[in-house]
Amino acid sequence: MTRARAAKARGRGTGARRRSSGYRSHVQQFQCTFGSPRGVTVLELVFAMAVAVTAGAMAVASATAAIDEMRTALAARYMAGRIAATRIDALRRGTAVGLRFEAAGDDYMFAAYEDGNGNGVRTAEIRAGVDRAVGPFERLGSTFPGVRFELASGLPDADGSVGTGTDGVRIGSARILTMGEDGTATSGTLYIRGRRGQYAVRVLGVTGRTRMLQYVSGDGTWLSR
Repeated sequence: MTRARAAKARGRGTGARRRSSGYRSHVQQFQCTFGSPRGVTVLELVFAMAVAVTAGAMAVASATAAIDEMRTALAARYMAGRIAATRIDALRRGTAVGLRFEAAGDDYMFAAYEDGNGNGVRTAEIRAGVDRAVGPFERLGSTFPGVRFELASGLPDADGSVGTGTDGVRIGSARILTMGEDGTATSGTLYIRGRRGQYAVRVLGVTGRTRMLQYVSGDGTWLSR
């Protein structure tokens, strides 16, 4: 019995030493991984995280710029389509229909009016109720957030002239874009600006058709879209 107890005691001692040795092995492995030149240090982990965060921020900024450019382009195309629809409406009605632009803070709102007496759409007759509205007022910024009628300061206009101001609605002094029953239109240009993008919609008076332009900052020129 004494020999059996002694053997059992030696077995327990050997097991304890093995467990202790295994624990020290795990500790040494952790230290080797995170605290020695052969592994990854805490400083290296922090640096890697910083690089990942910076790369993520750059990706977000790039995506935001692309989304803004797309939104501004869509607003310009919408405005070109709105003008085309007004032209078709004038042909259908057999009378002039005009888009009247009214200042609203630092932007514009617009609505369509029908000529009520055959002499064109006029501001005084709109106020008198002779030329009646055929649709509600709209604002580009309501449909396309961050977009408005404006030419960015310092940019040349679509004709290449510099210093012409930032006004985005350049359709005569009355700011009424009239589409005649014969398909003609008031000529002029609408400048549409986003947070980064800049576009223009030109109206050709003889045909009543539109042309969409984009300002390319890298080249400093307007390109047809």
